[in-house]
Amino acid sequence: MKLLLRLIISTLAVTVAANLVPGVVVASTGTAIIVAIVLGILNTFLKPILQILALPITILTLGLFYFVVNVFIIYLAASLVDGFRVDGFISALLFGLVMSIVSAILGMFLD
Repeated sequence: MKLLLRLIISTLAVTVAANLVPGVVVASTGTAIIVAIVLGILNTFLKPILQILALPITILTLGLFYFVVNVFIIYLAASLVDGFRVDGFISALLFGLVMSIVSAILGMFLD
């Protein structure tokens, strides 16, 4: 049940972020659900590997390279899901930030 609620929260976060950030397009609610699932899978399996590989440059940039890893994950999700488009680096960065904020706010009600 909690997994389903997390999926709903992630889908709402994707939808809100796509509506607020220019340059990000989500074609439908079904696409938003698929994007939430794909981002969840990529964040679970690929992101830790990328963070370990990027650790030296992340330390040199005082943690700012972590945002580049997030943007890469969003670009990868956009290339995997039809109907989800991100037009630029800044759009992907803002999409990730807005999605994180919305997920955190909605997640507070879950716990």
